[in-house]
Amino acid sequence: MDIKKDHINFAVGPVQISEEISRIGADPVPYFRTPDFSALMKENEALLKEFMDAPEDARAVFLTGSGTASMDAVTQNVFTKDDRLLVVAGGSFGHRFCEICEVYGIPHTAIELRQGHALTPADLAPYAGQGYTGFLVNMHETSTGVLYDMDMISAFCRENGLVLVVDAISAFLADDVSMKRWGADVVFTGSQKALAVPPGISMMVLSSRAVERIYANRPACYYLDLKAALKNGERGQTPFTSAVGILIQINARLNQIKRDGFANVQAQIRAIAKDFRSRIGKYPFHIVSDSLSYAVTPLSPNNPEVSAHQLFLTLKDEYGIIICPNGGELADKVFRVGHIGHLTVEDNDALFRAFDDLMARGILKA
Repeated sequence: MDIKKDHINFAVGPVQISEEISRIGADPVPYFRTPDFSALMKENEALLKEFMDAPEDARAVFLTGSGTASMDAVTQNVFTKDDRLLVVAGGSFGHRFCEICEVYGIPHTAIELRQGHALTPADLAPYAGQGYTGFLVNMHETSTGVLYDMDMISAFCRENGLVLVVDAISAFLADDVSMKRWGADVVFTGSQKALAVPPGISMMVLSSRAVERIYANRPACYYLDLKAALKNGERGQTPFTSAVGILIQINARLNQIKRDGFANVQAQIRAIAKDFRSRIGKYPFHIVSDSLSYAVTPLSPNNPEVSAHQLFLTLKDEYGIIICPNGGELADKVFRVGHIGHLTVEDNDALFRAFDDLMARGILKA
C-alpha cells in the first residue's frame, strides 16, 4: 500500500524535522568566531524566555544532553538534603524524578496517580502545610499522555511557599506555558520535541529565586553544575564543548517561530491534534487519558488480542509510518500518536489510510 514517499514520524520525540532545519547547522564553522556564537546564544536565551513567558530577570541555560540531563541538573542544583519535595508520579517520567531524588538523597514524597488520570485538588490536599519546600512535575506525563492542571498546581505552590519545577519537555509549544502566571522557578524542554530539531540539547529557564539557590548550593557533580553554565552564559558561551550544530538549528527554529508568530505555530499543532481526534472514533481504539495535551494522543486497542507494540512494528516495517510505542507493562496495551514536529493534516490522512488497510487485512479488529 502506497502511503507516502518515505516515512512519516508521529513519534513524540525525536519528531519529524523539516528539510530546511535539517540543512542548517551541518557546517558550524561560520559560528566558530566567539562574537558570532555569543550573539547567537544571547538571542537563543532571549527568544526562549519570551516563548516561556518568563520574567525579565530570568536566565536560560542550554545543556548538551537529553531532557533527563535537565531533570538531573535541576534536582541537584536547586535542592539539597535539607529540602522536602513533592513529586507527581503519574507515569515513567514522574517516577524518574523520584529516582533522581533517591540518587542524591533528597527527601521526597511521590503523589502516585492511576494510569491516565489527572491530578486533582483532593490529591494535593493532604500535603498542604506539611513542611514541603519544592514541587516537581512533568507537566505532560508523556508516557501516559496526561496533561496536569498547572494553574491548580501553581496555586498550591504559592499557598504553601514551594519552589515549582516544571518539566515541559513535550508540552512546550503545544500547550500553554507561562512562568509568570504560574510563578514557576524552573521550566525546561528538549530540542527534539515541538521545537523539531535533532535531539541533544536540553534547555531550561530559571527564575531569580532558582538562580539564587543554585549559587548557594554545592552539588556533587562537575559537568551539570549550573553555576558554570550561568556564569558562561553571561557572555553567551557554554562551559564545555556543546552540540554547536544543534544550537544553530535551535536559533533558526526560534527565529522561525518568531517570524511565523508563536500563536500561529501553536495553532497549527492544535489543528493537527483536533483533526486526528475528530476522526479516530471510527476505529477500534480508546483514548486512555482523561486530560489530554495537544502534543500527543494515547490510544489502546479495544480488542485485547491486538498488541499495541505489534501495531507499532507493522506500521513501521510495512507502511513506513512511525507511531510512538510504550515500554514495560504498557508495551502491548498503549501506543501514542504525536502531533508535534514537522507534520500536517495530510499526514493524518496517511495514518488513517494505514488503519483502514490494517482493518481490511484483519490485523486491526474490533
